[in-house]
Amino acid sequence: MCVDLRGMKAALVEQARARGVSPSEFLRAALADALGPEAARVAASLDTVSVAPTAHVRLSLRMSSEDRLACLAAARQAGLTPGAFVAGLVAGVPVLKERLPRGDRLAALVASNAEMATIARKLGELVSLFRQGSTQAAHDYRVMLDGLAHEFREHVRRMSAVLAEIRPARGTTQASRLSGGQDV
Repeated sequence: MCVDLRGMKAALVEQARARGVSPSEFLRAALADALGPEAARVAASLDTVSVAPTAHVRLSLRMSSEDRLACLAAARQAGLTPGAFVAGLVAGVPVLKERLPRGDRLAALVASNAEMATIARKLGELVSLFRQGSTQAAHDYRVMLDGLAHEFREHVRRMSAVLAEIRPARGTTQASRLSGGQDV
């Protein structure tokens, strides 16, 4: 429903600010008072209804057209919807605050996973050599084994860094599901 305030908007905003509520909250309270106790009870009961964490609700933001374009561009660069992007910023997802291309981080993680797959294959070959009794050939793998602990630590460091960047800093919101869906 839209209402033409006919010049009363400034007074409405001033009164709402004075009471520490939004203009919409102020108007709902005034309408509930005007419509009587039953309307006030219905409005109050709706205030206590909790929305399911997975439910999507609309949030309208007022900003300049330049800020709107910047927000849309940043969301597009992050590969997210504007709502998921703003929710991620509010949740403190580091990769969104830094505004660095997530592709670089994910590429590093993919490369590190490829290295781990190579190491796993080589370890399988080493086990086969031991089973065959080829201790000399297995001994040749020593150089690779000497650097193995470092490779694993480096992989865990990379993976931890990428996961920390996409993990929100607080509770379960839309942003906390970024790592589980197509939005990341």
